[in-house]
Amino acid sequence: MTAAALPLRPELVGVTPYGAPQLDVPVQLNVNENPYPPSERVADAIGEAARQAAKSLNRYPDREAHALRADLAGYLGHGLRVDRVWAANGSNEVMLQVLQAFGGPGRTALSFAPTYSMYPEYARDTATRWTTAARSADFDVDIDSAVRVIESERPHVVFAASPNNPTGTALPLDTVKALCDVAPGVVVVDEAYAEFRRAGTPSALSLLDDYPNLAVTRTMSKAFAFAGGRVGCLASSSEFVDALRVVRLPYHLSAVTQAIARVALANAPELLARVDDLRVERDATVGWLRAQGLTVADSDANFALFGRFADRRLVWQGLLDRGVLIRETGPDGWLRVSIGTPGEMTAFKSALTTVLQEVAG
Repeated sequence: MTAAALPLRPELVGVTPYGAPQLDVPVQLNVNENPYPPSERVADAIGEAARQAAKSLNRYPDREAHALRADLAGYLGHGLRVDRVWAANGSNEVMLQVLQAFGGPGRTALSFAPTYSMYPEYARDTATRWTTAARSADFDVDIDSAVRVIESERPHVVFAASPNNPTGTALPLDTVKALCDVAPGVVVVDEAYAEFRRAGTPSALSLLDDYPNLAVTRTMSKAFAFAGGRVGCLASSSEFVDALRVVRLPYHLSAVTQAIARVALANAPELLARVDDLRVERDATVGWLRAQGLTVADSDANFALFGRFADRRLVWQGLLDRGVLIRETGPDGWLRVSIGTPGEMTAFKSALTTVLQEVAG
């Protein structure tokens, strides 16, 4: 059999792997990372934890990750017990496990577009039917229209990102309640960027005791400056977590991953210390973009979606030519910039000013 004749699933033929461009440029503002690395002290502690874990790498890790889940429960708060928290290799794996447990052939997953581009890929990979309902012009989820589409589609899984990627839009709790009240299956609120929310923006974690069909996912990749650690979690009912335990691969979280993630959680105050700085920089960036005559979505995340451009690729390429990498994503005509250090944002503003002048000129 030749490589061309391999029995690939038809829906995968011609599909390219997911991935934002990974380019070696001076200013990288395209994948919503925290630009501030761990301190030398925390890095040393992480290294020591990895060294200690290495002493028993001949043995399998704790397949239930009990200690890590207990630490995550303590961080999340809201009275969560360890049996109501699950951990995996990033919130990506968590959500794939959700669809392995609750999706599948003959079942439907739904979200509100524009939203995270990986959701339909999770659905595809689990043979789950995927559908979306449109967000409003300001990227909110209209409760009445959301209820109507859920009643019509009867989805087994509803994904609702808050703050939403790529728009940065957070969901009011009344919207989450309405989704949970009408959904015939489970509702997953993806709070990957929750730590960056503006003051007074609530978390869906506060609703977990009222809705056993609700789950909230988080990641350590963003605010924790732990993208390379690949750790995410889910909080829900113990029954929901038990469903994920059924479909998870054995020993899915390595001993090293569990050990270093616990160090990061133990140092949460230090690792999260820059979140306020990034919020301030985000709000300043949104204000500056609007002052340039651009439209910018209100953001509760560590990025800003801005436009609109007749040819966004032209603007994206112009920035890249000047050493600034941002993301060409979201609705046509829009671009997304991650919030970096003050120096990185100065470089972005300078480059964009030049590109806008060239485009106009």
